[in-house]
Amino acid sequence: MTERAHLTCTLGPCILAIVAAACSGAGNGGSSGDAQATPGSASGDSGGPIDMRAPDAPAGTASSDSSMPGTSSGTSAPGDDASAGAPAADAAGNPSEGAATSPPPSDAAAPPGWKLTWSDEFNGADGSAVDPTKWKHDVGGTGWGNNELEYYTDATQNAVVQGGYLVITATDQGASQYKCSYGTCKYTSARLLTQGLFSQQYGRFEARAQMPTGKGLWPAIWALGDNISTVSWPACGEVDFMETIGTDISTNHGSLHMPKSYGPTGTYKLPGGASYADAFHTFAFEWEPGTIRFYVDDMLYETQNQSSVPSGDTWEFDHPFFLLINVAVGGQWPGSPDSTTKFPQTLKVDWVRVYQKDATEP
Repeated sequence: MTERAHLTCTLGPCILAIVAAACSGAGNGGSSGDAQATPGSASGDSGGPIDMRAPDAPAGTASSDSSMPGTSSGTSAPGDDASAGAPAADAAGNPSEGAATSPPPSDAAAPPGWKLTWSDEFNGADGSAVDPTKWKHDVGGTGWGNNELEYYTDATQNAVVQGGYLVITATDQGASQYKCSYGTCKYTSARLLTQGLFSQQYGRFEARAQMPTGKGLWPAIWALGDNISTVSWPACGEVDFMETIGTDISTNHGSLHMPKSYGPTGTYKLPGGASYADAFHTFAFEWEPGTIRFYVDDMLYETQNQSSVPSGDTWEFDHPFFLLINVAVGGQWPGSPDSTTKFPQTLKVDWVRVYQKDATEP
């Protein structure tokens, strides 16, 4: 896709200047970085999904409407939902009664050459909120720089620990009690972040998750530079390593965002037309000075290098980043839900883990 929608954002209101056709639906993916279940590097396609989640103010303030190689990790193969330590699930992907939970962080097996530095295995009591020592909530419904329709809450209706999963629910139930940028809210969801609690420069960041599905849904697991409160977005840099839309649930987008560009982007399609909503998959990026590599189920599908930064832009990936997880509803991308979209929809996250290179390894 060559048409671009540019977003200029400061700590004040974001100004969205659409200079080309608005992005919508499945046609927004980067094409030259597309991996059809084949390992390899993307070509740095800059025509991938436009990220319009930029903060209007520093992320992480709960009461404010912030807008916004090939190592084995011991995770399952594509489509395999029976890896050791994973919560059992029924045919619909829901955790079964008495399901085993993931191992605690001290027992999480690190990939060869890596050392675990942070994780959340979501092994709290069923029905509990997320661990407040690890996650904060963004709260609000101002459109998040993308004219989105959801109101993000800090309630367990929208983000809860259940059966060894983090379950983020996007729903139309109870939304009318909130006010959104367009009036009475139509949907609620959740957006979690580790800003001020955890950030890291370089390493391997990974999450095992199962997607929601349906038109107008946009789940994401991503990272922002922890200097966002001083330099704003997109100067802080952004890494999206799990990003799908409900109408193209077989495609994952791996993207970098820099001060003057919304790419480069690569995509990975599951083999055989499989869906990210049907089973759990592991999404990861490995980050070192000057290079970021993207993986799905340990399949390398995209490599971005500082040497290939688009002309006139700057590489903003040499400082610590914090993590975010959210499910957006509607907006410029991916478009609004319609009568085919069934609510509630859930993003289930088995675990999130972060590693650093093990200095003791040769």
